Amino acid sequence: MQSALYVGLSAQVALEKRLQTIANNVANVNTAAFRTDVVKFETVLSKAGANPVAFSSPGDNIISREMGSITESGNPLDVAVVGQGWIAFAGPNGTVYTRDGRLQIAANGDLQTVSGFPVIDSGGAQITLDPNGGPVSIARSGAITQDNNEIGTIGLFNIPADANLDRYGNSGVTPNRPATAIADFSRDGFKQGYVEGSGANPMMELTKLIAASRAFDGTNSMIEGTESSLQNAIRTLGEPGK
Repeated sequence: MQSALYVGLSAQVALEKRLQTIANNVANVNTAAFRTDVVKFETVLSKAGANPVAFSSPGDNIISREMGSITESGNPLDVAVVGQGWIAFAGPNGTVYTRDGRLQIAANGDLQTVSGFPVIDSGGAQITLDPNGGPVSIARSGAITQDNNEIGTIGLFNIPADANLDRYGNSGVTPNRPATAIADFSRDGFKQGYVEGSGANPMMELTKLIAASRAFDGTNSMIEGTESSLQNAIRTLGEPGK
């Protein structure tokens, strides 16, 4: 009886975390280059009793690498990443990687992200343009041309597939393994005048939200049924003459 209660409670803890994760994904369906959170659950086996009992772990959040759709913006300072690469910028505590290519030129000429962080090249150096130098052209390789002069090159980086990602802001990530600069632009590169949308599919996330909510309600009913059976057993066994 009590094992069923603990199993049900462990499931509710896991489902609550799943609901929070899905809700955050839904809230970011319009966030440029947002990467959805998924939860990895594991079964925890207890052998404390006569028979092993399986519980659900609270789960670990994992950032998906599923890409969002690319749409044309018409802004020459917008770049969408084609392929699996990442743009890098200098964050307060080190390099941060993002797929959000909405760039801007600061008053001093620094090329920055939409949040105001300096964009860096493949060598980690900041890129400076002329705020009054006219239109900017960005090639597939990230090379920036202004007034027929090549000013610099936006760095494009590959994050190892087995690296764990920590979220920075809405669209930034920091990997636990070093990223490497991409030099071959046959498959990876930049597309000027385009922006990558959120990786969260609103219909899919709402479907997951409904399914998780129903599972939570079902687990709650199971717990209530188990408690009721336990109370009935106590009352029956506690009656005089039993």
